[in-house]
Order: sequence, then C-alpha cells, then structure tokens
Amino acid sequence: MLSLFLKFPLENPVLIFSVILFIILMAPMFLHRFKIPDLIGLILAGALFGPNGLGILSKDSSIELFGKVGLLYIMFTAGLDIDLADLKKNFNKSLYFGLLTFLIPMIMGTVAGVYLLGFSWPTSVLLASMFASHTLITYPIVSKYGVTKNRAVNISIGATVVTCLLALLVLAIIVGASTGEINRYFWFKLGLSTLVFVGIVVILFPAIGRWFFKRYEDNVAQYIFVLALVFLASFLAKLAGLEDVIGAFLAGLALNRLIPGTSALMNRIDFVGNALFIPFFLIGVGMLVDYRIFLGGWDSLWVALVMCVVATTAKYVAALVTEKTLHYTRDEGRLLFGLSNAQAAATLAAIMVGYQVVLGTNADGSPIRLLDDNVLNGTIVMILVTCTIASLVTQKGAQNVALAELAEEELVDNSKVEDRILIPLSNNETVENLVNLGVTLKSPKAKATMMALSIIKSGRVDAAAEKRSSLLLETAAKTAAATDNIIHQLMRYDTNVVSGIKHVADEHKITDIVLGLRKESDISHTFLGDLAEGILAKCATTTFVYRPAQPLPTVRRYIVVIPERAELEIGFPYWLVRIWSLARNTGCKMLFYASTAVLDILKEVKAKHTIHAEFNEFTVWDDFLIISREIREDDALLVIMSRRNCPSYSRQMTFIPSYMNRYFQKNNCILVYPVQMGIGEEDSNAFRSISVLDHFEEEDLATVLRRLFRKNRG
Repeated sequence: MLSLFLKFPLENPVLIFSVILFIILMAPMFLHRFKIPDLIGLILAGALFGPNGLGILSKDSSIELFGKVGLLYIMFTAGLDIDLADLKKNFNKSLYFGLLTFLIPMIMGTVAGVYLLGFSWPTSVLLASMFASHTLITYPIVSKYGVTKNRAVNISIGATVVTCLLALLVLAIIVGASTGEINRYFWFKLGLSTLVFVGIVVILFPAIGRWFFKRYEDNVAQYIFVLALVFLASFLAKLAGLEDVIGAFLAGLALNRLIPGTSALMNRIDFVGNALFIPFFLIGVGMLVDYRIFLGGWDSLWVALVMCVVATTAKYVAALVTEKTLHYTRDEGRLLFGLSNAQAAATLAAIMVGYQVVLGTNADGSPIRLLDDNVLNGTIVMILVTCTIASLVTQKGAQNVALAELAEEELVDNSKVEDRILIPLSNNETVENLVNLGVTLKSPKAKATMMALSIIKSGRVDAAAEKRSSLLLETAAKTAAATDNIIHQLMRYDTNVVSGIKHVADEHKITDIVLGLRKESDISHTFLGDLAEGILAKCATTTFVYRPAQPLPTVRRYIVVIPERAELEIGFPYWLVRIWSLARNTGCKMLFYASTAVLDILKEVKAKHTIHAEFNEFTVWDDFLIISREIREDDALLVIMSRRNCPSYSRQMTFIPSYMNRYFQKNNCILVYPVQMGIGEEDSNAFRSISVLDHFEEEDLATVLRRLFRKNRG
C-alpha cells in the first residue's frame, strides 16, 4: 500500500498538494541563508522536484491551472496597486520606457538571429519579440519591500503593457504572414475585437463591481466576485486575439478604485495570491527547466547563450538609457531593469505558437518549424537566467529604495506628529464604516495608532453595558485586523460622552477623532451643536463626523467644500493632510470648491503630490445648494466646518445639517471640524501644525505652507 503512495511522480492529489505546500514553506527559508530571493528559491525547487529533476512531481493539469492563476494574479495585483493619478502623470514616461525596452531588444535580437544564429528574417524578428516582451515576475519583491508606489515601479508597470501588446502584435503578424492568414480583414477584426474587449472591461466592470459591492458586503462573496471578473477579463482578452495577461492587468486597472490598498478585500487578495497561487506559478516555471539540453550538443548551448546575453543586455541598455535621461537614481534604475528583464508569460506564448507553425518538411520527413527545438530549449534556459538576474537586481534595488525612504522618515521623525486616531463607538451598525474611514484617513508614511473607545455612563457597574461595549470593541478589532491594522480597545466609565472623549484624547495625545451616525439618521442641529462644540472646545483634535450611505470603496468622487479664509486657521494643514490621504488611499477624484486663495494652495500641493482633482471657485455659501446640482448618486460630500468668531466661519454653516438631510440623504457625508485654538494658544501650537506638513514629504511644499503660517502669525 505504501509503495502506491510513494510511486514517482506522485499521483495521490492530497500528497501532491502537501508536498507543494512544504516546498512553498521550506524553499525560501532554506535559501535565505544564502541571500537568494524567495522567487528564485521556488523556481529552483520546481526544477529540482519536477519531471526534469528528481521526478517527484509532474507538470500535470493542476500545476498548469494553479500556475496560470498565479500569473494572472501577478498582473491583476499590479493593476490594482498602480496609482492611477501617477500613471496618468507619468504616462509619457511609461510610453517612453516601454518603447525603449521594446525597440532595443527588437533591433539587437533581430541582428543576432540573422548574423549569429543564421535564422531567416521572419524567424529572427519573432525571436527578437520574445526578448522585447517581459513579465512582472519580480513584482512580488517590490510589493514585499513596500515600494510599489515608487516612480520607477510605476512606469515599469505601464511599460509592461506596452511591450506585451507590441510583442503579441509582432507574433500575430509573423505567424499570419508565414501561414498566409493576413488579409484585408485581419487588421479590421483585430482592431474591432480589441475595442470591444477594452470597452467591456473598462466601462462595464466598474459599474458591475460598484453595484455588487453596494448590495453584498459578505467578504467571501466579494473575493469570489473579483476573481470571477479577473478570469472573465482574461478570457475576453484571448477571445479578442490578445494575451490573457493583458485582460488580468486591465481588470486590475478597472477595479482599482473599488479595491483601495487599505481595504480588507485588498488584504485578502494579496494574502491568497502570495501564499498560494503565485508560488504555484513559480514552481511551474521551474519545472520547465531541463538540464539535459546541455547534453544535446553545441547548437543548443550556442542558441541558449546568445538568447540569454542578448535579452539581458538589451533590457539593461534600455533601463540604463531611461535612468540617465529621466534622471532617476541608481537604485531606481535597478528597479527598471529588474522588473523588465524577467521573461515568462509572453515569451512562453511566442515560443509555443512559433514552435507549432510548420513551414514545410525536410528530406527525411521531419517538420521545418518557424522556431526549432534549439530555440525551444534556449527559451527555457533564458527564462531561468533572466528570472534569476531580475530577482537579484530587483531585490537589491527595492531594498535600497526602502532603506532610503526609511532614512528620510527618521531624519524628520523628531518633528513629526504621530497619527493617533480615536474612534468612539456607540452602535454596532457603524463600527465597520468608522474603522474603514479611520484606516483610509491615515497618512501612508506616518506612524499611526488607532484606538476604539466605548464609553459607559458612570454609576454602578453595569454588566450588560460592559458586554455591549466589549462586543463593539471586538468588532472594531476584527475589522481593523482584516485590513492588516491593529486597533487598541478602550472601555471607559465617565459622566458623559464629551467628557470621556476629552479625557482619552488628553491621556493618549489624540490627533484625530472620527464620529459616526447611523445610515438612516438625520444630522440634527442639536447633535452638531452640543457634541462638536464640546469636542472642539476641549480637545485639540481634527474631528470628522461621518454619516455613511454606501460602502466607502464604491464612492466615485468626493465633493469637498471649503469656506473662505480656511487657510488662515491653525487647523488648515491637519485636515489638508487627511484629505490628501483620503484621495491617495481611495484613488477617487476630488472636486474642490473653495476661494481662489485656498485653491492656489491646493494646486501647489497637487503639483508635488499628484491626486485626481478638479478645482472650482466657490465663495457664495448663501447659495450652497449649487452643490446639490453637481453631486451624483455615487458621490460623497465633504464639508470643512468652522466655529463662531473664527476666520472661516459663515452663518450659512448652521443650515448645512438640514441641507444634508434634505438634498444629500443618499450620499456619504463627512463634516470636518479643524483644530481651532484660542488666540493665546495659537503661537505655541503653530509649530505642531507646521510639523504635520512633513507628512507631505516634499521639502519645497512644506516651505510654501511654512511661509503661509509665518504670514498668519505675523
């Protein structure tokens, strides 16, 4: 009986899965002592245990399936992680690098194919297209080091799409020309099918996703729904005559704003992909490696050597030229090269298609292929070599970039104000909404501590009240944990809510408070008057009053209304940092309505820290209902408030609650109460406000706002 289970290659599915899981667990751990990246460890493990190694595992349909899922996962998460505002800003740079890293390998590869390998021109061009394309196989490395927002990573992702599209186009042309399939309908069919495919994914997918997320909040259902869309997009891409990885990447871009990086859903997507699907893909790539090709004669070795040298050199030259012309750092240049050098998906597609094209037969009856056995063997070697080099270079670049960013943070650490966000809880229906908003408001580069507070009215010990409070705090902790965040649980007896919040805010040096209302609740004058006045009078914090109407990720745009002279108040930089964090973490478009003075500052901020924003001059608060004509169903309203006797106060602010109840009942609403100190306290606290500007990370931007505060204090 035991011999049946130990028969190689293994056939028992449970044992196969167990062995693969142990490989995923142990291979990186074993190779860490040699400073070999996890990615290479898994590829080498696949080569060792695969059919061309020890023969313990076979490359069966399950490996193929999970491997395909892993490849699509890499492209999908790359589309999700990309900053759309930065992508739009750096589009020309992405196109520039994409064309360089396509054309240079095409030229060098074609010349090498004709003059070094003696291939025909069509075969050489097809071979060169394999060098020109690349796969983001090293993307998990930059994700691990937390540098996915780096500009070099951003343009590399955009360049990947450019090279894959062009390489697949070359493949279609060469194969079509060799088989006589290119005719007057070829280009029309390809163009039309591509337009239909892009239209479906870019237009329909976000609409369907927003509809689904509004109605179904079950975590498992949302994850399955997203995966279904990814594979549907991949299938549609194949149907349109493109490669399925293009469909997965485009699905990631289409769902980008519905799945913020701070969301629980994004955390689950990353976890499952990095733990299971992506390792399966890497092990599958390793199984393609066959050491026996080195015993097949000089021809295979020569072809493999030329392919490895040309592919690596061409990609290096393209990355170096881009680094120098765009004035990137050396480590950013390493990221450009590392992310663009690995060959896998499109390369495998090209070799398989080219190998299957038979141009005729030899005298002995053997087929004459567009790409022969030597190229097939050389491709497998090239994949291993380029993936190894790319992994080592990417790890070096990502590690140095991450250390540089950490060093910059430490330089300003003494002047930074740590984010300390307090979320008072009173109703189980609002817990998830408030915690999700708190996570979204966090500054990405700042230290942050989140606290959930439940206040019990003072008096005799109330076991029932304590149990309710414990349940609220546990729900908050679970919600935060789902987004890979920790929230501290605080239970307090006090005479009233304001007093309890004040004491906690003082004890824990809270910088922000997030208050919530039920979805169906009206915002009353009494609520805003008593609670907001009490909080602002006693707590040196920025306060957010949040009434959710739909899940936070389904919001398309934020309508941000800012009063005149808001820039003159000490709390200005506090809420400005939060608004920018909200925009960066959600990817939503921000429509600012403010005076010219405020808009000028916001435009300077945007010039240094790109977000998707539109600026509109608005000063007539007597006609606040103009906003109601601009807002749409999936928009959220965010209003910056003030208090009497403060520079930005307007008497029309007293009517805003009734406006929200009447005209914005179906929209998420957030009222922001800035930090507003007494006159005697302003100078001592101005420096705390200035230090918050370091969250923006750009010294020249901080200088602009410092001038503003010096002017105000003067």
